[in-house]
Amino acid sequence: MTHGIIAAALAGFGTGLSLIVAIGAQNAFVLRQGARRHAVLAVVAICALSDALLIVLGVAGVGAVVTAWPAALTVVGIAGGTFLIGYGVLAARRVLRPVPGAALTPGGASPGSGRRAVLTCLAMTWLNPHVYLDTVLLLGSLAADRGDLRWAFGAGAALASLAWFGSLGYGARLLSGLLARPSSWRVLDGLVAATMVTMGGMLLVRA
Repeated sequence: MTHGIIAAALAGFGTGLSLIVAIGAQNAFVLRQGARRHAVLAVVAICALSDALLIVLGVAGVGAVVTAWPAALTVVGIAGGTFLIGYGVLAARRVLRPVPGAALTPGGASPGSGRRAVLTCLAMTWLNPHVYLDTVLLLGSLAADRGDLRWAFGAGAALASLAWFGSLGYGARLLSGLLARPSSWRVLDGLVAATMVTMGGMLLVRA
Protein backbone atom coordinates (compact mmCIF):
# COMPACT_ATOMS: atom_id res chain seq x y z
CA MET A 1 0.00 0.00 0.00
CA THR A 2 2.84 2.39 0.86
CA HIS A 3 4.47 1.65 -2.48
CA GLY A 4 1.20 2.49 -4.24
CA ILE A 5 0.89 5.81 -2.39
CA ILE A 6 4.45 6.79 -3.27
CA ALA A 7 3.94 5.81 -6.91
CA ALA A 8 0.70 7.81 -7.12
CA ALA A 9 2.35 10.83 -5.48
CA LEU A 10 5.31 10.68 -7.88
CA ALA A 11 2.93 10.39 -10.83
CA GLY A 12 1.05 13.45 -9.57
CA PHE A 13 4.31 15.34 -9.08
CA GLY A 14 5.48 14.60 -12.62
CA THR A 15 2.11 15.43 -14.16
CA GLY A 16 1.75 18.65 -12.20
CA LEU A 17 5.26 19.75 -13.07
CA SER A 18 4.74 19.09 -16.77
CA LEU A 19 1.66 21.33 -16.73
CA ILE A 20 3.16 24.35 -14.98
CA VAL A 21 6.74 24.44 -16.27
CA ALA A 22 5.70 25.76 -19.69
CA ILE A 23 6.43 29.49 -20.07
CA GLY A 24 3.34 31.52 -19.29
CA ALA A 25 2.17 34.81 -17.87
CA GLN A 26 2.20 33.57 -14.27
CA ASN A 27 5.71 32.12 -14.56
CA ALA A 28 7.01 35.28 -16.20
CA PHE A 29 5.56 37.38 -13.40
CA VAL A 30 7.07 35.19 -10.67
CA LEU A 31 10.45 35.33 -12.43
CA ARG A 32 10.35 39.11 -12.60
CA GLN A 33 9.38 39.46 -8.93
CA GLY A 34 12.09 37.00 -7.95
CA ALA A 35 14.74 38.83 -9.92
CA ARG A 36 13.71 42.08 -8.23
CA ARG A 37 13.59 40.33 -4.83
CA HIS A 38 10.28 42.00 -4.24
CA ALA A 39 7.28 40.35 -2.54
CA VAL A 40 8.72 36.96 -3.51
CA LEU A 41 7.33 35.01 -0.55
CA ALA A 42 3.84 36.42 -1.03
CA VAL A 43 3.85 35.76 -4.78
CA VAL A 44 5.18 32.21 -4.42
CA ALA A 45 2.69 31.48 -1.64
CA ILE A 46 -0.25 32.77 -3.68
CA CYS A 47 0.69 30.68 -6.71
CA ALA A 48 1.38 27.49 -4.77
CA LEU A 49 -1.62 27.75 -2.42
CA SER A 50 -3.97 28.66 -5.26
CA ASP A 51 -2.83 25.61 -7.23
CA ALA A 52 -3.21 23.42 -4.15
CA LEU A 53 -6.76 24.66 -3.56
CA LEU A 54 -7.76 24.12 -7.18
CA ILE A 55 -6.19 20.66 -7.19
CA VAL A 56 -8.18 19.76 -4.07
CA LEU A 57 -11.37 20.93 -5.80
CA GLY A 58 -10.49 18.92 -8.89
CA VAL A 59 -9.72 15.76 -6.93
CA ALA A 60 -12.94 16.23 -4.95
CA GLY A 61 -14.91 16.15 -8.20
CA VAL A 62 -15.63 19.82 -8.88
CA GLY A 63 -14.27 19.32 -12.39
CA ALA A 64 -17.46 17.57 -13.37
CA VAL A 65 -19.52 20.54 -12.12
CA VAL A 66 -17.45 23.06 -14.11
CA THR A 67 -17.81 20.95 -17.24
CA ALA A 68 -21.60 21.15 -16.90
CA TRP A 69 -21.48 24.98 -17.12
CA PRO A 70 -18.83 25.86 -19.74
CA ALA A 71 -20.09 29.45 -19.90
CA ALA A 72 -18.23 30.09 -16.63
CA LEU A 73 -14.90 29.48 -18.35
CA THR A 74 -15.93 31.83 -21.17
CA VAL A 75 -16.51 34.68 -18.72
CA VAL A 76 -13.21 34.01 -16.98
CA GLY A 77 -11.50 33.79 -20.38
CA ILE A 78 -12.70 37.25 -21.42
CA ALA A 79 -11.72 38.82 -18.08
CA GLY A 80 -8.37 37.04 -17.99
CA GLY A 81 -7.54 37.81 -21.61
CA THR A 82 -8.26 41.50 -21.12
CA PHE A 83 -6.15 41.60 -17.96
CA LEU A 84 -3.17 39.83 -19.57
CA ILE A 85 -3.19 42.13 -22.59
CA GLY A 86 -3.32 45.16 -20.32
CA TYR A 87 -0.38 43.92 -18.28
CA GLY A 88 1.51 43.07 -21.47
CA VAL A 89 1.03 46.60 -22.75
CA LEU A 90 2.50 47.97 -19.51
CA ALA A 91 5.51 45.67 -19.90
CA ALA A 92 5.95 46.81 -23.51
CA ARG A 93 5.83 50.41 -22.32
CA ARG A 94 8.72 49.66 -19.93
CA VAL A 95 10.71 48.35 -22.89
CA LEU A 96 10.20 51.55 -24.86
CA ARG A 97 10.33 53.94 -21.91
CA PRO A 98 12.18 52.26 -19.01
CA VAL A 99 11.90 53.88 -15.59
CA PRO A 100 15.48 54.77 -14.52
CA GLY A 101 16.62 52.43 -11.74
CA ALA A 102 13.12 51.36 -10.70
CA ALA A 103 13.42 47.78 -11.93
CA LEU A 104 17.07 47.35 -11.03
CA THR A 105 17.18 48.25 -7.35
CA PRO A 106 16.03 45.37 -5.11
CA GLY A 107 15.00 47.74 -2.34
CA GLY A 108 13.60 50.41 -4.59
CA ALA A 109 9.99 49.33 -4.49
CA SER A 110 7.59 52.19 -4.04
CA PRO A 111 5.06 52.31 -1.18
CA GLY A 112 2.08 50.08 -1.94
CA SER A 113 3.96 48.17 -4.62
CA GLY A 114 3.84 45.04 -2.47
CA ARG A 115 0.08 45.27 -2.44
CA ARG A 116 0.03 45.78 -6.20
CA ALA A 117 2.22 42.72 -6.66
CA VAL A 118 -0.16 40.63 -4.56
CA LEU A 119 -3.26 41.87 -6.38
CA THR A 120 -1.61 41.35 -9.77
CA CYS A 121 -0.59 37.83 -8.82
CA LEU A 122 -4.10 37.01 -7.60
CA ALA A 123 -5.65 38.31 -10.81
CA MET A 124 -3.09 36.55 -12.98
CA THR A 125 -3.78 33.28 -11.19
CA TRP A 126 -7.55 33.29 -10.78
CA LEU A 127 -8.45 34.99 -14.07
CA ASN A 128 -6.54 32.44 -16.12
CA PRO A 129 -8.89 29.73 -17.48
CA HIS A 130 -5.90 27.50 -18.21
CA VAL A 131 -5.37 27.20 -14.45
CA TYR A 132 -8.84 25.70 -14.07
CA LEU A 133 -8.42 23.45 -17.08
CA ASP A 134 -5.07 22.15 -15.87
CA THR A 135 -5.73 21.80 -12.15
CA VAL A 136 -9.48 21.28 -11.74
CA LEU A 137 -10.36 19.43 -14.92
CA LEU A 138 -7.23 17.66 -16.15
CA LEU A 139 -5.56 16.82 -12.83
CA GLY A 140 -8.97 16.11 -11.31
CA SER A 141 -9.82 13.58 -13.99
CA LEU A 142 -6.37 11.96 -13.85
CA ALA A 143 -6.62 11.71 -10.07
CA ALA A 144 -10.03 10.05 -10.37
CA ASP A 145 -8.42 7.23 -12.35
CA ARG A 146 -6.29 6.47 -9.29
CA GLY A 147 -9.29 5.51 -7.20
CA ASP A 148 -8.43 5.43 -3.51
CA LEU A 149 -4.98 6.84 -4.29
CA ARG A 150 -6.37 9.99 -5.90
CA TRP A 151 -5.45 12.16 -2.92
CA ALA A 152 -1.85 10.96 -3.02
CA PHE A 153 -1.79 11.90 -6.71
CA GLY A 154 -3.23 15.32 -5.88
CA ALA A 155 -0.71 15.84 -3.07
CA GLY A 156 2.13 15.09 -5.46
CA ALA A 157 0.78 17.61 -7.98
CA ALA A 158 0.44 20.28 -5.27
CA LEU A 159 4.01 19.61 -4.12
CA ALA A 160 5.22 20.03 -7.71
CA SER A 161 3.59 23.45 -7.83
CA LEU A 162 5.24 24.52 -4.59
CA ALA A 163 8.64 23.24 -5.72
CA TRP A 164 8.41 24.95 -9.10
CA PHE A 165 7.24 28.37 -7.95
CA GLY A 166 9.67 28.34 -5.02
CA SER A 167 12.56 27.51 -7.34
CA LEU A 168 11.45 30.10 -9.89
CA GLY A 169 10.92 32.88 -7.38
CA TYR A 170 14.05 32.37 -5.29
CA GLY A 171 16.22 30.93 -8.05
CA ALA A 172 15.81 34.14 -10.02
CA ARG A 173 18.21 35.75 -7.55
CA LEU A 174 21.01 33.78 -9.17
CA LEU A 175 20.44 35.93 -12.23
CA SER A 176 20.83 39.17 -10.30
CA GLY A 177 24.22 39.89 -11.87
CA LEU A 178 22.86 39.54 -15.38
CA LEU A 179 19.69 41.44 -14.56
CA ALA A 180 21.68 44.32 -13.08
CA ARG A 181 22.04 45.50 -16.66
CA PRO A 182 19.21 47.75 -17.93
CA SER A 183 19.37 46.01 -21.33
CA SER A 184 18.64 42.64 -19.68
CA TRP A 185 15.50 44.02 -18.04
CA ARG A 186 14.33 45.40 -21.35
CA VAL A 187 14.76 41.95 -22.91
CA LEU A 188 12.90 40.33 -20.00
CA ASP A 189 10.09 42.88 -20.19
CA GLY A 190 9.93 42.31 -23.93
CA LEU A 191 9.48 38.57 -23.39
CA VAL A 192 6.88 39.23 -20.68
CA ALA A 193 4.98 41.59 -22.98
CA ALA A 194 5.03 39.16 -25.92
CA THR A 195 3.96 36.24 -23.72
CA MET A 196 1.12 38.07 -22.01
CA VAL A 197 -0.29 39.75 -25.10
CA THR A 198 -0.16 36.47 -27.03
CA MET A 199 -1.82 34.48 -24.27
CA GLY A 200 -4.38 37.21 -23.66
CA GLY A 201 -5.26 37.31 -27.34
CA MET A 202 -5.61 33.53 -27.44
CA LEU A 203 -7.91 33.58 -24.43
CA LEU A 204 -10.13 36.24 -26.00
CA VAL A 205 -10.30 34.35 -29.32
CA ARG A 206 -11.22 31.10 -27.59
CA ALA A 207 -13.76 32.86 -25.38
